[in-house]
Amino acid sequence: MSFKKLHIVALLAIVISSCSNPTEKNTAKTDTATIDGHPAWIMNNNIYEVNVRQYTAEGTFNAFAKHLDRLKEMGVGTLWFMPINPISKVDRKGTLGSYYAVSSYTEINPEYGNLADWNALVKKAHEMGFKVVIDWVPNHTGADHPWLKTHPDFYVQDSTGKAISQFDWTDTRKLNYKNPALEDSMIASMQYWLKTSDIDGFRCDVAPEVSDSFWLKAIPILKKEKNIFMLAEGDMGRMHKVGFDATYTWADFAMMKLIATGKRSASALDSVINKTDTTFPKNALRMYFTSNHDENSWNKADYATMPGESHAPFAVLTQTIKRSVPLIYSSQEEPILRAIPFFEKDTIQFGKFARAPFYKKLLALHSNTPALAANADYKKLVSSADNKLFAYTRTAGKSKVLVVLNLSATALKATIADAEITGDATELFTATKSALKAGQSFSLPAWGYQVYTY
Repeated sequence: MSFKKLHIVALLAIVISSCSNPTEKNTAKTDTATIDGHPAWIMNNNIYEVNVRQYTAEGTFNAFAKHLDRLKEMGVGTLWFMPINPISKVDRKGTLGSYYAVSSYTEINPEYGNLADWNALVKKAHEMGFKVVIDWVPNHTGADHPWLKTHPDFYVQDSTGKAISQFDWTDTRKLNYKNPALEDSMIASMQYWLKTSDIDGFRCDVAPEVSDSFWLKAIPILKKEKNIFMLAEGDMGRMHKVGFDATYTWADFAMMKLIATGKRSASALDSVINKTDTTFPKNALRMYFTSNHDENSWNKADYATMPGESHAPFAVLTQTIKRSVPLIYSSQEEPILRAIPFFEKDTIQFGKFARAPFYKKLLALHSNTPALAANADYKKLVSSADNKLFAYTRTAGKSKVLVVLNLSATALKATIADAEITGDATELFTATKSALKAGQSFSLPAWGYQVYTY
């Protein structure tokens, strides 16, 4: 038997023996249906990013579990957990280190609890109807991962044979995907979590930095195991061609920030949305957001990038625009209006949940309305004030939603001539019923928003 075959056999043995209870794996109800090549369950779903370290004073899985009822009530569908793996100590940044400097792919960060705690959390989440996605860091490991000693050939090396760091990530070491044994080991590590915890997918960190050939090999193997959701941290069409279901909307978010700070007009959004139509596959899903852990920690999102009330209409857009699988980051429902540090402990202080009612309405609408499925039809509407007003409809069969957003810091009154808006409709946030018609006039305050269902 070749070294490669021996290596794979050994890894599979590790996977099987490491399961907490192999007879109980994959006990959660498995959804096998697909739409446009994606898990059917994601099409009207949403994502909530969980920062376990900062979520509670304890920073543990068990402490976070106490928030599940609240998040379910708010309408969260999918929980994305930032890396649950242990963090390397060599070249560690700050006191606690980066979540993305992983020291083991098949162990739990002891700061969060143990494998039993994690599996109990996943089981409870599944029982409540949540899907669970974990953050995966395939591009690099931390600076003291065992592979550095046992498999130095798993790493990209400099001329002296030393594993290199990429960019300014000095606490990590870059993996070498030209090595087939590394590919097999990474796939086996990902399978471990599918078998051990029955998770529902992966958010893959800097996925474009990993070779396309790896994803073309890995994703079909993983999806054969279970009908999982694959999210790439990348904003390029090729990530869909290698098997990912969804990608980030970095370009859209960058334009939102320019509009929120008055540097561009509302109509500028059309350019990035139209670019997606021409450069991404037609079935590509896109994760829209107004914040995430990177944008919050390093760029002050959403409290500074979308100052004052400007966050609200963009949040509405993320929940209602075409192709969207919308994201909410930990604490946005409070909201916490500051950066949450990346390498230190800084507990989120929940209590007011001031935005929770706003998100609850949006999440319920998104989850229960066929017209807001990621693949439902979209039509941009022309108004008499396109430099400020951004309006569109979403439709699927008899289901229709009209979205009217004032993406400016001044109040406006504008008309929409398109007969597409005609019909009896109810506004989401006020419950006001209207008989809308072509030529309808809409009055919105600065950063105002209206969402009508028919």
